[in-house]
Amino acid sequence: MDNHMTGGTILKKMPARLFGGLMTVGLALMLGTGFAVANPVDGGPVDGGLGLQEAATPFMEQVHQFHNWVLMPVVIGISLLVMVLLLIVIFKFNSRANPTPAKFSHNTLVEVVWTGVPILILLFVAVFSFPLLFSADVIPDGKRYLAQETELAETFTSKSDTEFVIANDFSEHRRLSSKDHVEVFVLSNGERRELAYHKEFKLSGLKTDEVTIALNEPLAAGEELEIIAGRSRVGAKKFLDLFGTDNSQIVVAPSINIKVTGFQWGWSYAYPDEGDFEFNALIKKKEDLDDASLYLFEPTKRIVVPVNETVRILINGREVIHSWAVPAFGIKIDAVPGRINETWFMANREGVYYGQCSEICGKDHAFMPIAVEVVSREEYQAWVDSEREFAGLEPKYTNTIKLAANADNAQ
Repeated sequence: MDNHMTGGTILKKMPARLFGGLMTVGLALMLGTGFAVANPVDGGPVDGGLGLQEAATPFMEQVHQFHNWVLMPVVIGISLLVMVLLLIVIFKFNSRANPTPAKFSHNTLVEVVWTGVPILILLFVAVFSFPLLFSADVIPDGKRYLAQETELAETFTSKSDTEFVIANDFSEHRRLSSKDHVEVFVLSNGERRELAYHKEFKLSGLKTDEVTIALNEPLAAGEELEIIAGRSRVGAKKFLDLFGTDNSQIVVAPSINIKVTGFQWGWSYAYPDEGDFEFNALIKKKEDLDDASLYLFEPTKRIVVPVNETVRILINGREVIHSWAVPAFGIKIDAVPGRINETWFMANREGVYYGQCSEICGKDHAFMPIAVEVVSREEYQAWVDSEREFAGLEPKYTNTIKLAANADNAQ
C-alpha cells in the first residue's frame, strides 16, 4: 500500500457493503448492551452473554434502569458524535479535499464547548446515580404490619372495620411523610394484592406520631390486611415520571444478618441470628460437579436465605482485600482486613445465584466462588435446623421440609 494513501482514498477503495456492514454491527453491539439477557442457570454464567444479568432484587432492577435509560443513551450519543466527527475529518480534511491546511492552533469557542459539555454530561449522570448510591449504601428500615405480631412483623391497631393505625416511630429524618412511604396489601387464599392509593385507601396523620390507613371498603371474609411502611423505597420507577412503569417497593429492615470473611482462598460464613454456626465455602472440584459449566462458580457449600426477606451482609477480610460480588443482586463490596463493611439484598424470586471474588487478591483469586440459594421461609428454617444440629445446637424451628440441593451440606 502506498505510504501516502489518504484516509479518503482508503474509504473509497473499501467496498461499500463492507463499510456499511461494519457500521451496522458496531451500532447493534452498542444498542445490544442496553438489555439484560436471561441466563440458562439463574444467576449463573452464559457463553456469549451480552448485557447485564437478569435482576433478582429490586436494587438490581434499579441498576438496570440506570444502565438502560441513562448510561446507554449517553454512551451511544458520544460514540455517534465521535464517529461523525471522525468521518468529517476523514472526508473533508484529507490531502485531496484540503491540500492547504489551516495554520491556527487554538479556538476559544471549541475549547469552552469541549470543557463545558462533559461537565454537563457528568451532572446529568450524577442526578440519577446519587439515588442509586444512596439505596446501596443505606440499610433499609421499612416495617411490616399485620393484625397479629409475628417474628417478621409488628401489629397495627384497628379503629374500625375500615380504619387502621400504625405508629410513625421512625427516626426524625426518616418519618412517614408521603403517600409513597406506605403500601397496603390484601392477603387472601395465598395471594397478595396491592391496593391503589386514593382509589382503594386514603392516608391521614403523615408527619405525626400516628398514621391512619382508611380503606374505602371493609375487608371481605377471609381477607387480611398487610401494611408496609418506610422511606426505603427501592427499584425501578417511572423514568422522569413519564416513561415506563413504577416497579419500586418499600424494603423492610433486615431479618437476617450474615457475617462474611474473605480469606486466601475462600469464604467463611456465620449466621449470628441463628446460633452463630459457621462454615467455609471453597471451590468445588470439577469432577464433583453435575454441570461442568459451573466450575469456578459452584462452591463446596452455598449460603441459604429466604425469598422476599432483607439480608444484611457484614464483611471483612482476613489477610488481604477481597470483594464479595453477586451480579444478579447488584452487590459488590470489599472485604478489608481490620474493617467491617456492610451491604444488603432482598431476592424476590427463588433460585441459585452465583458470583466470584472481584478483587485481585493473589494467585488463587479466580478460585473463590460464591453461591446464594434463595428458598422459601419453611425451607430456610429446615436448613437452619440442620446446620444447628451439625454444630451441636438444639433445633430452633420445627419444620420437616428438607432442601434436596443442600442435603450434603452437613456432611
